[in-house]
Amino acid sequence: MMSTSTTFSTDWHSRAEALAIDGRAFINGRRASAGDQLTRPTISPIDGRTLADLAACRGADVDSAVAAARRAFPSWSRSGAAQRKETLLAVAVLMEQHADELALLETLDSGKPILQTTTVDVPGAISTLRWYAEAADKQSGELPAVPPGATALVTREPLGVVAAVVPWNYPLEIAIWKIAPALAAGNTMVLKPAEQTSLSVLRVAELATEAGLPDGVLNIITGTGREVGAALAHHMDVDALAFTGSTAVSRTLLEASGKSNLKRLSLEAGGKSSNVVFADTADLATAAAKAAFGAFYNQGQVCSANSRILVQREVHDEFAALLAKAAAEYRTADPLAGLEGNGSLISGAHTDDVERWIVRGRTEGEVLFGGERREIRGSDAYLEPTLLGGLPADHDVHRDEIFGPVAVLHAFDTESEAVSLANATDYGLAASVWTSDLSRAHRVAGDLLAGTVSVNTVDALGNTTPFGGFKQSGFGRDLSLYAFDNYTAPKTTWIQFG
Repeated sequence: MMSTSTTFSTDWHSRAEALAIDGRAFINGRRASAGDQLTRPTISPIDGRTLADLAACRGADVDSAVAAARRAFPSWSRSGAAQRKETLLAVAVLMEQHADELALLETLDSGKPILQTTTVDVPGAISTLRWYAEAADKQSGELPAVPPGATALVTREPLGVVAAVVPWNYPLEIAIWKIAPALAAGNTMVLKPAEQTSLSVLRVAELATEAGLPDGVLNIITGTGREVGAALAHHMDVDALAFTGSTAVSRTLLEASGKSNLKRLSLEAGGKSSNVVFADTADLATAAAKAAFGAFYNQGQVCSANSRILVQREVHDEFAALLAKAAAEYRTADPLAGLEGNGSLISGAHTDDVERWIVRGRTEGEVLFGGERREIRGSDAYLEPTLLGGLPADHDVHRDEIFGPVAVLHAFDTESEAVSLANATDYGLAASVWTSDLSRAHRVAGDLLAGTVSVNTVDALGNTTPFGGFKQSGFGRDLSLYAFDNYTAPKTTWIQFG
């Protein structure tokens, strides 16, 4: 592991101590307390400190935010794509100017290492916002063939008021995945961040208003899923809802849409992704390094984490040794120290849940490496990267989403067996394949049931490619131009002149 300078380390700790944090919601262009003045503390998993008192919003606050978004929709949707583009680019500029502040909020809230939030999470969010801003005025409609004497126009129209419910594992990035295309297309938005990680997107909403985003276009409602999320899902004046989270919650959102106004849904739900390593892989050390990244990066709290590592039997033991060595790069460290490696999990309670899987793995199979829980700065929400083995292919650890730095290693013999094992899951979000055989790469990638298949890498994504899944991983796509489909609908205008 490498570390940055002592100055860097001391600087982030001192900045954290001096940071003033506002936990109020953001409605109609300004900070707002919950209507009944209720708050709840938001706790940093890094060291257990209380960061702020978050507004504990409820149904009446949701109504206020939706009403503000509805009032803002006509002017924002008719402002023109070029104007929306310039406004969103101005927001990106301010985010860049405040990037260190946003990264620090993200680290304190989530336990991510500051080295990652400053170099990956915040720059990634800004890049996505810029990409959709630039795409705003480059969308076009159609002139389909119709009988003589008529002209038909097909335009893509914004849906209206969009709600978004986003998770705690990538609080700012995934929020921007929803905000950027929705606003670029002309919608207004009410976003509910995860109750554990609300601070960075609240600050972005303030910066957006400072950059010229009209009041009511972007509203941030803090609170629980049971209160705020349910209120948005059942709201009769919300036209669409974009969600990233669990498959269980996705089912409740489908029910809520049916019981309310049939609002449009885009659901990026759970995953249990496989990384298939064939014996003909040219560079096993690189494959192992990438496997460690795919399983343990961000403390394994990634919906597309390649936590099922399937290795052809003749290289199984060699690969396991290489993987153990590569996993050392993801040892835990103080998230504010500027070190490479992992930070804390999202909470002590979630760490308890993940640790129970390790106990099962140790009892019913074996722990090949890792498995230790650590205490740093008074918090026990730290787990070393862990690899389990000796578990049958139908064991729960192969099927259930653990959402922590825990992976399972399993040997296979044939290509068909590998595909069958990889597809033996309710999910279909992502998968990876390692091989030097081009025909095999195409063949296996085609057979895997996943929204993204990465060949000779892991968890590949970018602004230009769609991200989402099949089966119980949900429907709809984030990123790329396909994301506009979540927030627009085709409209036909038929003009008869003959």
